[in-house]
Amino acid sequence: MKARTFRRHARESFKSLFRNGWMTFASISAVTITLILVGVFFVIMMNLNKVATTIEENVEIRVHIDVAATQEERAALEEQIKNISEVNTVKFSPKEKELNNLIDSLGEDGDAFKLFEQDNPLNDVFVVKTKDPADTIKVADRIEGFDHAAKVKYGQGSVEKLFKVTSVSRNVGIVLIIGLLFTAMFLISNTIKITIVARRREVEIMKLVGATNWFIRWPFFLEGMWLGILGSIIPIAAVSTIYYYAYQYLQPKLASNFIQILDFAPFVYQVSALLILMGAVIGVWGSVMSIRKFLRV
Repeated sequence: MKARTFRRHARESFKSLFRNGWMTFASISAVTITLILVGVFFVIMMNLNKVATTIEENVEIRVHIDVAATQEERAALEEQIKNISEVNTVKFSPKEKELNNLIDSLGEDGDAFKLFEQDNPLNDVFVVKTKDPADTIKVADRIEGFDHAAKVKYGQGSVEKLFKVTSVSRNVGIVLIIGLLFTAMFLISNTIKITIVARRREVEIMKLVGATNWFIRWPFFLEGMWLGILGSIIPIAAVSTIYYYAYQYLQPKLASNFIQILDFAPFVYQVSALLILMGAVIGVWGSVMSIRKFLRV
């Protein structure tokens, strides 16, 4: 496309925005509200995903080694575990370390367990992590069948619930965002449809003098894009401001529990770019759907 032709299309699209002032305002408002909801849901979903991923990465399998196992049998058990394709790391934790960890975790109440330092009743442990946290249950079940694995623990019950909750929350978030985006496309499509109906005579004249379908369609595509981009400005400002204050308030509290949310930067810049892109895409897509369905050229 020649630069002069593109300038003409851009000029026509801006004229149309001003000619249909109230419809333009209504469409931008609809996109603004939709993108605010999309932005808020996206920020919440991404941070929940970050928290869930952090928790999932801390899920581990603790294999208690039979106290009667010899050093060779313990080494054989370790080799069996390492040979499982889903296993990422296997670390040995001697019973002395296990006792110290127990004492530290109980605080002042842990002092009572110092009496067992000379006659430690705990087992040596292999701490196993899988490549994919979702494989934890499957790997734990396999290890339970190995010789000299006295007990296998991985937070049974809690881990299944964790994986289920994170899976459901991710899927629900995706469905909600997709639903909101289609709503915005529908609103823009209707706005441009009204514009097309109002300019039907102009389009017919352009066809009579030899204008191609794409020559006629381009201003509508650009108009949809401007509507989407203009509608993304307020959502970017709103989401950035809300997340800034939420980050300042929540991060210090969550850090004490070893939980992190996404850093303000560059996350907010990425969300801003995404909202602009979403605005432009749903604007153009709304135009495409409207023209294909209602513009007979």
